Amino acid sequence: MSPATQAPRSGGPALELLVHGVGGATPQDMLGDPRTVRITGDEKAAVYRRTDDAEAENRPGEYQDRPIPEAYCWSNLTSGNGARALWLLLLPFMVVNLAHWMRPRAKGRRRTTRLYGALVRLVALSLTVLLTAAACEVALDLLAWQCAGSDKCSDERSWLGFMSAAREGWWSQPGRRLALAAVVPAALVALLWYLSNRTWSAYESQRPPTGVGDAPAGDDEDDEDAPEADGDHNGRGADGDHDGRGAGEAAEQRKPLVRPALGRPGFWYGRRLVARLRAAHTAAGLLSVAAAVAGAAARHDRGGEDALLKICGILLEGALVAGAAAVLWVVARRGRSERRVDAGIDRAAVRCLPGAALALLALSLLYASWSRPGWTSAGTLPGDVTFRVIVLAQGALVVALAVAARRLHRRARHPRTVLHGLGGPAVAMLACALGGVMTGGVAQRVADWLDGPGTPGMDGEGTIPGPPVLLSWQASVIPVLLAVLLVPAVLLAVRTWLAARRLVPQIEAEYFDGDPGEGRRDRVRTRRIAGTRARAALTDVAPLIVGVVSGATLLLGSAAVGGAWLSGEVPGRSFGDGPAESAAETAQALGSWLVGFGFILFVTMGRRAYRDASARRTIGILWDVGTFWPRAAHPFAPPCYAERAVPDLTWRMCTWTGRTGGRLVISGHSQGSVLAAAAVWQLPAATRKRVALLTYGSPLERLYGRWFPAYFGPKALLELSSEVDCWRNLWRRTDPIGGPMLIAAETDPPGDGCDDPTDVDRQALKDPVVYGRSERHPLPEPILGHSDYQAHPDFAKERAALLDRLTPAVPRQAQGSSGRSSA
Repeated sequence: MSPATQAPRSGGPALELLVHGVGGATPQDMLGDPRTVRITGDEKAAVYRRTDDAEAENRPGEYQDRPIPEAYCWSNLTSGNGARALWLLLLPFMVVNLAHWMRPRAKGRRRTTRLYGALVRLVALSLTVLLTAAACEVALDLLAWQCAGSDKCSDERSWLGFMSAAREGWWSQPGRRLALAAVVPAALVALLWYLSNRTWSAYESQRPPTGVGDAPAGDDEDDEDAPEADGDHNGRGADGDHDGRGAGEAAEQRKPLVRPALGRPGFWYGRRLVARLRAAHTAAGLLSVAAAVAGAAARHDRGGEDALLKICGILLEGALVAGAAAVLWVVARRGRSERRVDAGIDRAAVRCLPGAALALLALSLLYASWSRPGWTSAGTLPGDVTFRVIVLAQGALVVALAVAARRLHRRARHPRTVLHGLGGPAVAMLACALGGVMTGGVAQRVADWLDGPGTPGMDGEGTIPGPPVLLSWQASVIPVLLAVLLVPAVLLAVRTWLAARRLVPQIEAEYFDGDPGEGRRDRVRTRRIAGTRARAALTDVAPLIVGVVSGATLLLGSAAVGGAWLSGEVPGRSFGDGPAESAAETAQALGSWLVGFGFILFVTMGRRAYRDASARRTIGILWDVGTFWPRAAHPFAPPCYAERAVPDLTWRMCTWTGRTGGRLVISGHSQGSVLAAAAVWQLPAATRKRVALLTYGSPLERLYGRWFPAYFGPKALLELSSEVDCWRNLWRRTDPIGGPMLIAAETDPPGDGCDDPTDVDRQALKDPVVYGRSERHPLPEPILGHSDYQAHPDFAKERAALLDRLTPAVPRQAQGSSGRSSA
């Protein structure tokens, strides 16, 4: 924070609550003082002050000419201890969870909205099944079925000797080997359940402040701003209960009140849905393992003479199908309920579903372990068609999701919405692609390790047949996809270069107000500024790249499934002799190498992040953006830090303004501005009018408004501006993340906040502040881009102007409480 602050003209205590952005920041840096003290909070997230300001409320006379600065530090929620580097393994789950929140804003499309939410949850469920199937492929097929069934492969690995078919021991029968190997994927599912349950308790179990948020006064599901219309189907979620109402707000609540989605009492607390999804996904994983084990044994028994085993196999497979149907029903039936703090638990689903799946798994292991003399494992494990079915299901779900998103977008078109409303389906497709590459990469690498010098599926030198041919086809399309992406990459590079050239005269005119003359003109510096602005503008064309990648992935993935299904062989052996065969072999080899390289790079990054705090903080930047949203689609995604941070900020603003009657400016940079806006939405109406909002380097419109139009669209930002006392936004043209809010009133602005709620954006700050050297700036000023907004001279002016607008209220308690007690 800039140490120099203009004195506000109005009296009363003033507080500036600073919220940092992505990558984290120390309280010492935020407050500009090496001596800080924690006022309230814990090691994960806390509010800090300068040591000299710790008891500022006891000395109000000393702060008549300056605000009390406080810093809210939340970086440890995303980039703290080394174990969080393992969150990289959950990347596909995080991406598909984002797709849930990217649905277009709609009015009067409740069924389509619910369908959109259900489809995203089904795509998320398919990723859990895909991960479990990949673990089964490695442990059951490659190790227990193929390698342990091959004399050569098992002889080369002594640790597999006790399962070798050649030794004819108790574990040598295929069913018993499969039952033993099933411990690995079952343990993976149990680990995911444990992490989801543990992170919920550590991050998301903070209930919103009771009586702080505005509870709805009626049924607002038909309102066009009802993003959680895919919520409860049990008759209660539609009307909602009004438990979050404070007694002091009873008069306000007598009239109908429709809150934006982010201002609803239950938005940041979704215990019920997460618990249901956690139970369903855990059951789905366990049922997948049970199906892989029991399916192989049942296929063998159908061709055998033991009638009892045949009947047991049929009954067990029927029970597994019924369990899968129950999982689908639980996942698709109900979404989020945000109109109230939904703290209930569906005990039947949460307790019975995983327990029943675990029981079926135990029965499957017992069934497969039954003695079957003469049963041998040859080729690949029966049921390798699983991967094809998963990929086809994902493609069909994404296409259906695109149809639903398009219907929603047609009811609320806005030119800034990415991909004409198809951002959610495109991101869901990317999540499926990430899941396929990660799981396929693991299977390919294990197969290459077990196969020795041979190439699985290509020659007879290998010791095992290898993984399903679909994985080889998927690897083969990766070079094609990279070649397709090369075209838009080149076009964007040329476009950026041309844009930088066009910006040169504009930049000179900005700094010199006309022709500066050759003596003052610096071509190198001008080109550097122009290049920085042009590269910053690439953020606005990112949706094009996402659309191209998603579309190409869908088409190439469909081609891979078709090729694997029709040929039944790897690409290198599916085209006969000639140039096509050579191209297919090259693509297969290059794709396998790229998958392996990506897998090794992925593991290396995770290992480095585990040991290196700086690398962990870099990875934490990805989580800062991706885990802002609650886990509404995938319960195994990394935890939502905003479910802790938003209630923290809401509590702090409510309690401080209530106890002191003072003025408060919440000041957010980058991702911190998103947290600040979300916290302001959760404030009671009376408190919102006591708070001003200052954002800088903010992605609220440029990223969140375009990608999440139902929650940060133009109407939502206009409502936010009209509800606070005033809102000012600072931005630079060299900033690749932050930008203007572009708020325009579609109708008469509601509320009586700023004199003009649409006047949020300040004129773009110059970056650099000055072009060359001057008396006040004898050294060249750097191009700051996204950083150091508080160092700009206009930052303190805007903050002082916001404080000056706020009028102190009469406190509910006498001033003089300490900073800690006011928390």
